[in-house]
Amino acid sequence: MIVTVQGKPAYAYTGGKRFDPALPTAVFVHGAQHDHSVWALQSRYFAHHGFNVLAVDLPGHCRSEGPAKTTIEALADWLADLLDAVGAPAALVIGHSMGSLVALDFAGRHPARALGAALLATAVPMAVSDALLAAALEREPEAIDLVNRWSHSSIAAKPSCPGPGFWLHGVNQRLMERVSARGEAHLFHTDFAACNAYAQGLERAAQVRCPVRLVLGAKDMMTPPRATRALVQALQSGGAPVDVVTLEAGHALMTEQPDATLDALFAFARTVAATQSA
Repeated sequence: MIVTVQGKPAYAYTGGKRFDPALPTAVFVHGAQHDHSVWALQSRYFAHHGFNVLAVDLPGHCRSEGPAKTTIEALADWLADLLDAVGAPAALVIGHSMGSLVALDFAGRHPARALGAALLATAVPMAVSDALLAAALEREPEAIDLVNRWSHSSIAAKPSCPGPGFWLHGVNQRLMERVSARGEAHLFHTDFAACNAYAQGLERAAQVRCPVRLVLGAKDMMTPPRATRALVQALQSGGAPVDVVTLEAGHALMTEQPDATLDALFAFARTVAATQSA
């Protein structure tokens, strides 16, 4: 589905279903140098089991026109404007890595519009090393290779998505290269710089009031589970109901543990939807 957001065409995958205002809405937000397709299994299942789905391409990423947003706050506001464009008063927001920061900021600054927030492979702060920032700016193929290797905990995870036997490293590398080819110059650096500069995460977490589920990879080298301690404390200090699900995976949760990730997200979504309808 193509909608106009902030005067620009934006793409959201709906899982093959028409948007139905009577249904609860789930928004899926990808991470750096990715697009909506990282949510292929999870978003389609949601769409065929009682939810509107908006699996977005963020501005400047593949089918959504740029320029890319340079801050997490701007991306969160873009999400709010996306909901306005489709006529959804509120949504469950689900974000991976950079997308988890967008979901967090959205829930903190737009509390009336967040039914719940699922944060996957998250960390606050989400610092990016100077060396990786420089590689993303000056040697993007090297940065893609590094992040691709760090994102996976196994060279042959099974079962995998899109199917058992797929070479996860190759699939992810080609996706990142495709986003680079179709996006604006230095997009990877723009995404990483936004994550690195986001200093308001704990403040936003304390403002969140909706239920929150963290889905973490026990073997995640990029955002290890220990990096969420301050985030959990900040969420709890504001009164947000929060729980944590840890999977045997690295940073690439949706491909290394597709079914377990789906189970964690859909169980949370059903609970949130039931609470709203009660």
